Amino acid sequence: MKLIFAGTPDFAAAALEALIAAGHEILLILTQPDRPAGRGMKLTPSPVKVVAEKHQLPVYQPEKLRTPEQQAPLAAIAADAMIVAAYGIILPQVVLDMPRLGCLNIHASLLPRWRGAAPIQRAILAGDASTGITIMQMDAGLDTGDMLSVHVTPIAADDTAHTLHDKLMVQGATAIVSALANLPALQAGATPQPIDGVTYAEKLKKEESQIDWAHPASALDRMIRAFNPFPSAQTTLDGNPLKIWRAAEASGAGQPGEILDVARNGIIVACGSGALQLTELQKAGGKRLDVAAFLAGTVLATGGFLGR
Repeated sequence: MKLIFAGTPDFAAAALEALIAAGHEILLILTQPDRPAGRGMKLTPSPVKVVAEKHQLPVYQPEKLRTPEQQAPLAAIAADAMIVAAYGIILPQVVLDMPRLGCLNIHASLLPRWRGAAPIQRAILAGDASTGITIMQMDAGLDTGDMLSVHVTPIAADDTAHTLHDKLMVQGATAIVSALANLPALQAGATPQPIDGVTYAEKLKKEESQIDWAHPASALDRMIRAFNPFPSAQTTLDGNPLKIWRAAEASGAGQPGEILDVARNGIIVACGSGALQLTELQKAGGKRLDVAAFLAGTVLATGGFLGR
């Protein structure tokens, strides 16, 4: 097919690579403008732009798509369809109507659960047993379009947002290639999203990353995994910031935040119910360290507290 592709991060770049490999003709690529990144805050292209330039494909990077002038490069293209994956810019109805077969979205949840910006993290936070990819026919609503295909992925007990993202990235790339190969039949059998079961995956906020040790260990385990790698779960040690990258539920009881045991295989900390075994930590300005390396440079004693 002749396609327009709209996306920005790695999740989208994998789908773009799959579409190119499948032989589709990519007429134009939309991605967000280059943004400052790294310590030097150097303008950096998105992963999708990197793929586009590798394959010598035309790239368009508008800040918005609201005006006829901003929409003109798309209107000039007779595309069969537009594929959208984590683009980050709202597409108005006039843009959705431009391709002959409309716009298809690769969404990282089992719609209608977790519409919105952070479906992977919210699924882990909520303790969902599974998530997946929904290929959706886009409309002007927020992830409200008819479903063309659904692909389920179990959430493992040790999945972080990073590992689950990578699983869904691969699944999404495969799913969109399959959907295009069967698009007339899928569109003929498109399924409206049910009214029941709608939830919204709000964008993550940094203030959510502060660990409240009064919460149950099970909830804090999910939080630490959901916020790895961003914005990372944080507490304090002797009043200084401390990031917790990996942990697991453990046996033990004490006051919330109390250090119950210190060992090279984990630091046991009491929660509101149960306890957590911390296995990867990071001090402010330091590196991520496994617990043995962390303890080599940090003195901890039982009876002390985190988060005070």
